[in-house]
Amino acid sequence: MVLSIFLWLISWWNVENLFDTHHDSLKNDLEYTAEGVRHWTPTRYRTKVDNIARVICNIGGWEQPLLVGLGEVENDYCLRSLCYALVQYPYRAIHFESPDERGIDVALLYDTTRFVPLSAEPLAVPLDGDYTRDILYVTGTTVPPIVHCQPSTVNRPTDTLHCFFCHLPSMLGGAKATEWKRQRAKTVIQQRVDSLLQQCPNAKIIVMGDMNCNPQNDLQGLTNCMLPYSKRGEGTHYYQGLWSCLDQCYLSPSLSAIAQVSIFRPSWMLVPSPDGLDSIPRRTFHGFHYDRGGFSDHLPIVLTTP
Repeated sequence: MVLSIFLWLISWWNVENLFDTHHDSLKNDLEYTAEGVRHWTPTRYRTKVDNIARVICNIGGWEQPLLVGLGEVENDYCLRSLCYALVQYPYRAIHFESPDERGIDVALLYDTTRFVPLSAEPLAVPLDGDYTRDILYVTGTTVPPIVHCQPSTVNRPTDTLHCFFCHLPSMLGGAKATEWKRQRAKTVIQQRVDSLLQQCPNAKIIVMGDMNCNPQNDLQGLTNCMLPYSKRGEGTHYYQGLWSCLDQCYLSPSLSAIAQVSIFRPSWMLVPSPDGLDSIPRRTFHGFHYDRGGFSDHLPIVLTTP
């Protein structure tokens, strides 16, 4: 009997405004304080953390994720709260403060029993005086899963993964007017990808994140696995009556041939759309109306390998 269903499972999720309740004078976070317009109290904060933890606990069924990339996390305190809520799992966090004006960063949770980080760094995106989230680049090796009915797992192979987690600049101001910002970020990723593939054509490269645009095969050497979902009108984010696949996963050839990428959308993460014709993500705030059972305006995506 095999203990692990998948060799590994990796997820990305934009959790939508995971802020603590304290004002940071260097960030534009006043609305997420008790005195702010959203009345962001410690109780609401803890509920948000618990709701996020619930999704992570369920995202792989019987298999807990090896890695969980997260978007819109304010700081280390939020990540410590999340790891505490996931105390039954051996997760640790990797996070760097970015120059984003609102203070929302990209972070990673990793299973310490199955993944060994070798390096981690924030890749800055130069925007000529503007600011955005850094791209989180983590390299690490997987630890082979324990398999029952085998005398030893010592000789089981490990994998070295090169992971990029990102939350590219938004379309605020217009999709066309801001496209150069997203292209600038993708150029930063492309330069690293080119270097990795030149050194090792079989490198296992994963780029996951909120791309803030429709899926394209625009990173050379990689395949965007979300194109089929976009063509079918499916997505991870719902806005003004339309689904879009903002959250995407690019894979190098060594992975795209064997891996599968799906959207995690259980019924309990959804609510009826305003017109009643669809089910859409259940978010923490609908405008300024608070929903204590809400999660995020995005749905997670999940990468699995057999």
